[in-house]
Amino acid sequence: MGEPKEAIHGGAEPAAKGISLQMWLLLAIPIALVLRWTDASPILVFLVSLVAIYPLAEIMAEATEALAVTLGPTVGGLLNASLNNAPEIIIAMFALKNGLGDVVKASITGSILVELLFGLGLAMMLGGLRHGTQRFNEEAIQINAGLLTLCSFGLVIPAVFHLSSPKAEEELSWEISAILLLIYAINLGATLLFKKKDEEPAGAVAQTVPEENGEAAPGWSQGKATAILVAATLVLAVMSEVVTDALEPTSKQLGLSDVFSGIILLAGAGGIGEIISATRFARSNKMDLAIEASVGSSIQMILLAVPLLVFAAPLLGTEMNLLFTPFEIVSIVLTTVVIRNIVTDGRSTWMEGLMLLAVYIMLGIGFYYLPADAGAGGLG
Repeated sequence: MGEPKEAIHGGAEPAAKGISLQMWLLLAIPIALVLRWTDASPILVFLVSLVAIYPLAEIMAEATEALAVTLGPTVGGLLNASLNNAPEIIIAMFALKNGLGDVVKASITGSILVELLFGLGLAMMLGGLRHGTQRFNEEAIQINAGLLTLCSFGLVIPAVFHLSSPKAEEELSWEISAILLLIYAINLGATLLFKKKDEEPAGAVAQTVPEENGEAAPGWSQGKATAILVAATLVLAVMSEVVTDALEPTSKQLGLSDVFSGIILLAGAGGIGEIISATRFARSNKMDLAIEASVGSSIQMILLAVPLLVFAAPLLGTEMNLLFTPFEIVSIVLTTVVIRNIVTDGRSTWMEGLMLLAVYIMLGIGFYYLPADAGAGGLG
């Protein structure tokens, strides 16, 4: 009886320290806003804003864990992915309003790479180092892998059928966006309809895993957890805008190209919520939630966010199509192939996570050396 008490006590003490650290890091939010209003160094504003995003993402992950106890890991992860994508959509809307359609498409590509390669890779590596081989719902990941392949097709087809008429390209983008949005609605309905049947065994696992690791989810009610999620999302959107405004001058001071800044830095800043959520869930041995927070978030980005941006562009006084550059297309296709090969067996190890991180670093090096004016829409 003595050992369990020590284990419980040993798990509770780090949790208390974690909460205290979150409270201190939340002070970075007003500091970042003050630095922005006083026209401080863009690099300083950028770094402090990134620090401010970390505790917000942690709070969102805690609230998602609390909701997952009653809603199940699939819906909990779906909710987490939706709210984590909200700042990226808001940032993209502001960019579209300023006529930065190419920057928006670059950030979409970067978000996919960050969430699938860096976020999931880091989660698998840290989770594997702590728990060894981790398992997750094989049937669910196969469905997600299929959806991910469909998503990549939706982004590749406009480039393959590159048309000379801008009007035809716009119509093709609208039609493909409508199909993607329809697939999202069907998948969402199917997920909510069959979640209870699929998650009866998972619910029991979700109850026992936190006790084994000494990391219980916060004792929040469903209403309180939902309110915290919404509030954290709103603040996260504000901080994401601060990060975006500071990105361009920061990149110029550091001598980085716009392509590298958009795909790596901006996407990394926007995807920090997914990264933190995925690693937190993996370290708690909840790989189903980790998969939903990374793979599910990327699928939502393409099936929901991309069509919304295409349809909203005319309302914002600009245009946006799905004509990505060849370099972006190759990166998306390679990422899809790697993810399918690694996760479809329903288990993960730290070595597989390390391989995903290696692919992300190699692509990042490629974009770093890519000339600013390289690449044109289409594969022709």
